Amino acid sequence: MAPDDVQPTTIDVDREVGITLGWSDGLEISIDLVSLRLSCPCAECRGLRQRGEEPWPRPASPLPLRITDASLHGAWGLAIVWNDGHSAGIYPFDALRTRALAADPSA
Repeated sequence: MAPDDVQPTTIDVDREVGITLGWSDGLEISIDLVSLRLSCPCAECRGLRQRGEEPWPRPASPLPLRITDASLHGAWGLAIVWNDGHSAGIYPFDALRTRALAADPSA
């Protein structure tokens, strides 16, 4: 988790690749599309994962996966709309940072 005074200073959304966030402490993290979609924090996706199912791809999911829209959700998260129509997940910045650091501790 990021200290309270560490905030994202840049957010780059590449609809075909993923997101990159630059932080006020100089850290830069990148997360690919599939990792983002599979870790969607919404209740529906959490429920699927609890049942041992993946939230993506689902039957009739469009390939390749793409972000169709992204917007800030207040000052604490990123709301993403996917090309499969899913839009319920809001990705908190501190959770994105924690997940990226857990996947690559050298970041």
